[in-house]
Amino acid sequence: MKLIYKLIFLVLLFSTSTILSQGCDVDDPSSSSDTTGTKKIKLFGYLQPQFDYNFTDGDQNNTFKFRRARIGVRGDIYEDFSYYFMLEASPFIGNQSDVYLMDVFITYHADNWARISLGSYKQPFSLDLATPCFALTTIERAIVVDQLVTPQRDFGIGIFGGNKYNRLNYAVAIMNGSGIGGFKPLDNNTKKDIVGRATYRLTDFLTVGGSFRYGFPLLNDNESDRTTYGFEFLAELNKLKIQGEYIHDTGAYLTAAGGGCGGLDPVSLDGLTSDGAYIMAAYSVNEKFQPVFKWEYFDQNVDVSDIPGIYQERMTFGFNYFFNKMYRLQINYFANIETVTNVDNDQIAAQIQVKF
Repeated sequence: MKLIYKLIFLVLLFSTSTILSQGCDVDDPSSSSDTTGTKKIKLFGYLQPQFDYNFTDGDQNNTFKFRRARIGVRGDIYEDFSYYFMLEASPFIGNQSDVYLMDVFITYHADNWARISLGSYKQPFSLDLATPCFALTTIERAIVVDQLVTPQRDFGIGIFGGNKYNRLNYAVAIMNGSGIGGFKPLDNNTKKDIVGRATYRLTDFLTVGGSFRYGFPLLNDNESDRTTYGFEFLAELNKLKIQGEYIHDTGAYLTAAGGGCGGLDPVSLDGLTSDGAYIMAAYSVNEKFQPVFKWEYFDQNVDVSDIPGIYQERMTFGFNYFFNKMYRLQINYFANIETVTNVDNDQIAAQIQVKF
């Protein structure tokens, strides 16, 4: 059954995003169509208070929390140079008890096809990860992105090309490979990771793309490598949006690097071959109401089967309600599907977002 799902999803990918986002403000902080040249300083941020209710055996665990609480500044330094600075204040992210730097980088805008960024930012990998946190269609990112695209944020230098008006967009970065926090030292060996992503708009409504990463994630280990690749598509037909991805990962894995974007805690995958995928559809009934559905799977170890907890599926049902451009309500029901032993672990989550 798992093989059938994977084959179906690969067919969808190749029979059928566009933005290479580094941070969490607008589409692309390094885009030549943004603040460069305005000489203005922009303060931005958002708050995401959330309530979770878990349908577990025994006591029904539930809690209020801040999913994210972020504030940042961006602007121009001099002519073709810009800066981007963002803090995370929520104690629920990355096991941090204090406010900490999430994104901070300087960009040289040499050309629309050569924007060079140096600092800490999202790895250029995956459509789901490139989507700013405030613009996610569902409360949770895809499981496969939280688990296999780690660290989601890292220190490095990258070159970015294209913008939302171009058919082709690309990004290539050389990064430490150990993430932005939770693990010290920040660079844990003498090797570097190579990460890249490219997308191409085939038609006015369909964009396809791919991502690749090769690196050495382990402490004081320049031999144990890791290879990750993915494929993606985004189809936007009037009020309907459909997107999906497939990601495959094999080799060494550093759980301590963490995610860096407020998602699920990474599980131990060192030495394993893992993969996963998702497909998501959202329909904007009007400017305020948008129902959404997502199906996804994640396989921790493709070489084994019939072991509880190794393979998981999830269906997400929910809706987004936009009071205006700054205020949004999201309600999601997560139906977790076990293929070996059934477990009562479904969840409902409600989140209010205020963006400024």
